[in-house]
Amino acid sequence: MSFFAILFALLIEQARPLSRSNPIHSGLRAWALSVSRNFDAGKTHHGWVAWSLAVVLPALVTLAIHWALLWGLGWPFAVVWSVAVLYITLGFRQFSHHFTGIRDALEDGQEDAARERLAHWQQVDVGMLPRSEIVRHVIEYSVIAAHRHVFGVLAWFSILAAVGLGPTGAVLYRMAEFVSRYWHPRQRAIAQPASEALQTASAQAWWAMDWIPARLTALSFAVVGSFEEAIDGWRFHAQRFPNDNDGVVLAATAGAINVRLGGEALKAKPVPHGLQEGLEMDADLGDSASTPGVTPEVGHLRSVVGLVWRSVVVWMLLLALLTLARLLG
Repeated sequence: MSFFAILFALLIEQARPLSRSNPIHSGLRAWALSVSRNFDAGKTHHGWVAWSLAVVLPALVTLAIHWALLWGLGWPFAVVWSVAVLYITLGFRQFSHHFTGIRDALEDGQEDAARERLAHWQQVDVGMLPRSEIVRHVIEYSVIAAHRHVFGVLAWFSILAAVGLGPTGAVLYRMAEFVSRYWHPRQRAIAQPASEALQTASAQAWWAMDWIPARLTALSFAVVGSFEEAIDGWRFHAQRFPNDNDGVVLAATAGAINVRLGGEALKAKPVPHGLQEGLEMDADLGDSASTPGVTPEVGHLRSVVGLVWRSVVVWMLLLALLTLARLLG
């Protein structure tokens, strides 16, 4: 019943998004900090032990609750549990307010307000970034956020739910992304510094977890966008980005809507009051070379919205067909 769990979670999240300051996200941040403080002794195996405790243990607890509900109370309660987990881990509204605010400011000609919102969202130094570069960075950050908040969660949830593991995949993916960011050197000013071994373990684990979802997202964008250009971008331009998985998604996006992405990256600055509320993505895109395409314009922001929503529809249709085939079979 993965289709119904995802459908209800998306509908609830659109109607009543999870607040940025909520006890669940605060608890997860405290959990990650506690694990690093108590199990990060600087050795390679200590890093993997800490990562496993921070990521795998919550996933196992999620699985145990799923099986307890499934075998104790029946599948309707297990579906409700899946909806609850997806509501926390999946959703556009965890980042879309930033995108909407910047887009509206640009459409109103308020470039200073757009720069301020972009700086606040990603905690970056925008300086006097020109209009086209504002649009480009918004596209890049928004596409990566959509991938990590929506498509990546959908991918791992669907894969593990298909083999009877319920919403375990959604928790694994989101926690892997979160701890890799939380223990990243950019966050040293706000928490006990993570050792190099722990940073390496979390980064390697996150890369492995995101490898399949990134390529599924790129394929989805190709199907609903300009297919040949998206595939060419994926094949020939993904390596222009410093992160392999993010590069695949961004290169496919550039080809799908024919927009130039990449180039000089924004410079990150320390987050003054700890991590942003919630488990929001703050992508460190790094330096990259530009992909082919036209100069980013405000109209491309609407193209990105259409691309993402069409991809969601394709995913939901595919899940619906798989669910129907399973029921009829």
